[in-house]
Amino acid sequence: MDSFEINKIVAAVLMVALLVIGIGKLSDVIFHVEKPDKPGYSVEVESSTVSTSTTTKDEEKIDIALLLAMGDIAHGEKVFKKCAACHSIVKDGKNAIGPALYNVVGRKIGAVENYKYSKALVEYDKNWTFEELNGFLIKPAKWIKGTKMAYAGLRKEKDRASVIKYLNENSDSPLQLP
Repeated sequence: MDSFEINKIVAAVLMVALLVIGIGKLSDVIFHVEKPDKPGYSVEVESSTVSTSTTTKDEEKIDIALLLAMGDIAHGEKVFKKCAACHSIVKDGKNAIGPALYNVVGRKIGAVENYKYSKALVEYDKNWTFEELNGFLIKPAKWIKGTKMAYAGLRKEKDRASVIKYLNENSDSPLQLP
C-alpha cells in the first residue's frame, strides 16, 4: 500500500469524525432543550397527622428518673472529655469556645457572664433542668433552633444520663436526682 492510499484512509476517518461532531452540534442548535432549575419530579404525598403527633409526644415524654438510673458519674467523666474541647467544668473555670459548665444544672439557660450566646439561647428563657439537658444533648440544633453549638449530640441514653449526672455532681449544691 502506498502513501496515497494511507492518506485517503486517514482523510476518510477524519471526515467521519468531523461529520459526527458536526451533526451533534447541529442537532443541539435545532432541538434545544431548556434544563429545569431543579432536577427531578415533585411527588405529592399525603401525610398522616395522627401518627406524627403521637411520635413527637413520645419523644418529648421521657421518664428522666429511669434515664438517670442508667447513668454513672465515672462514665460521665469519660464521655465529658468530648465536651471538654469546648467547655470548662472546674469551679471558676473560664469560658472557652463554649461557656463554663460548673453549676450548670438548675441555672438559667444563657446566663453565664462574659460569654456571647446565640440569640436563640438568650431568648429561650428556661432553666437547665435534667429534662432540658437530656433534650439538648440528644441534638442541640434540633432542641433549640438557632443555637451556634455545632455538636451532633449524644445518641446513647447511658452516655447522656452519665454526662447529666456528672454535670450535676460538678456544682456547689447538686440537685436531688428524680
